[in-house]
Amino acid sequence: MRNPLNNKVVNIQPSGIRKFFDIVSEMKDAISLGVGEPDFDTPWHIREEGIYSLEKGKTFYTSNSGLVELRKEICNYLYRRCNLTYDYRHDVLVTVGGSEAIDAALRAMIDEGDEVLIPQPSYVSYLPCVLLADGKPVIIELKHENNFKLTKQELLDSITDKTKILVLPFPNNPTGAIMTEEELKEIAEVIIEKDLFVLSDEIYSELTYGTKHVSIASLPGMKERTIVINGFSKSYAMTGWRLGYAAGPKEIIEQMTKIHQFAIMCAPTTSQYAAVEALRAGDPDVEMMRDDYDKRRRYVVNALQEMGLECFEPFGAFYVFPCIKSLGMTSDEFANALLQEEKVAVVPGTAFGDCGEGFLRISYAYSIENLKEALGRMARFVKKHR
Repeated sequence: MRNPLNNKVVNIQPSGIRKFFDIVSEMKDAISLGVGEPDFDTPWHIREEGIYSLEKGKTFYTSNSGLVELRKEICNYLYRRCNLTYDYRHDVLVTVGGSEAIDAALRAMIDEGDEVLIPQPSYVSYLPCVLLADGKPVIIELKHENNFKLTKQELLDSITDKTKILVLPFPNNPTGAIMTEEELKEIAEVIIEKDLFVLSDEIYSELTYGTKHVSIASLPGMKERTIVINGFSKSYAMTGWRLGYAAGPKEIIEQMTKIHQFAIMCAPTTSQYAAVEALRAGDPDVEMMRDDYDKRRRYVVNALQEMGLECFEPFGAFYVFPCIKSLGMTSDEFANALLQEEKVAVVPGTAFGDCGEGFLRISYAYSIENLKEALGRMARFVKKHR
């Protein structure tokens, strides 16, 4: 019998995040700090708008690009938050989560053999999406001593005559690192000089602490070179609604829309109506959740430092990335032993790239009560194995 499978797909490894999530879901009394999902319910007024759209029978396909009202609100949002001006008719595509936007952008832009620079540690989808688009992923290993930020020299050292795209994953999952405006300016200089494009994943843009998010697309000469990826899952606690978007140059968005048209048709209609309400009236909800995450962030960083684990202070997203090298265990060994001995699930840093070895991702998108219990168990584990 002929092999029915695509070898390119077979050779892609499953997500290292889901492995621990699946284990902990079947373990009694286990606490997971592994999944990057807000513990808040979607704010009621946003849910209500979704419910109302169903009650009014608004259950038909929208345009491939998304509801006009939603695309207008996305443009309004990007202008007031990032000082970016887009045309809702041509420059915005509403997608099934930010992940679809990443996939469609890479497929629309990559020719076979094009090199895509991926700073790691970073979100697990970038590398497989590049491979599925027949591109060549080139990993830039970010360094702990730089707080896992991308430097100008690291970028320059990775560019060849085949480089086409830089993935810019900030605020970062899993490290919580951000890039300041001055740091982004140095990156933008290289992008323009080398005639590259940027896929800027800004899904955590609303979750920064003590500093306002800056989009690289807002810097001079960068808007025409950047696809901005964002969505509603993290900022508005709308993970299950599966809604994201891309904004960028018309010629790229047109090709992304073609892919979206044939693969998806349109994003869920109910979710789109809810998202209009989120953008129009959701700022207070975002602020409330961000303030709560900030309290948890400070608690978790302090708790880890009290355990004697080195942990730089994250200023974005809802993750910390402590170093566990002092215990003489690999990331996998630590995570597996912690789960078996103390029933606490964290994600090995290697799930986000080989340079994540010796680190763990801990999500603080959980209640303080759960964090206290889980970190108490973890402190006991660290003391036992030190």
